[in-house]
Amino acid sequence: MAPSNPDRARVGALRRRLLLEAAVTTPDGLGGTTQVYETVAAVWAQLEWIAGGERWRRGRPEQVATHRVTLRWRAGVDAGQRLRDGDRLFDIRAVADPDGGRRRLVCLVQEIGP
Repeated sequence: MAPSNPDRARVGALRRRLLLEAAVTTPDGLGGTTQVYETVAAVWAQLEWIAGGERWRRGRPEQVATHRVTLRWRAGVDAGQRLRDGDRLFDIRAVADPDGGRRRLVCLVQEIGP
């Protein structure tokens, strides 16, 4: 049975287990810093491909894939964090609570290489 609001993700649609990661900056001992990502949470999500394309980076063509990730609402998710699905990494570019009801979050992400 379809939900009354077609924009609302059904619980059964959230079947991918993704890791939410946040950047942590630590001193490198030489006056600089090193950035690593640490896991913040494991979340159930729906991953949908939106678009793909190609861009030039450092004089070479590079594929770009944009996805929409829907997950249950949680505080503290924002651009600058990333999601991991096994070896696949997704930079979070934008986060929205579409209806303001704190039921779900929709993240626009860009897939990046490992």
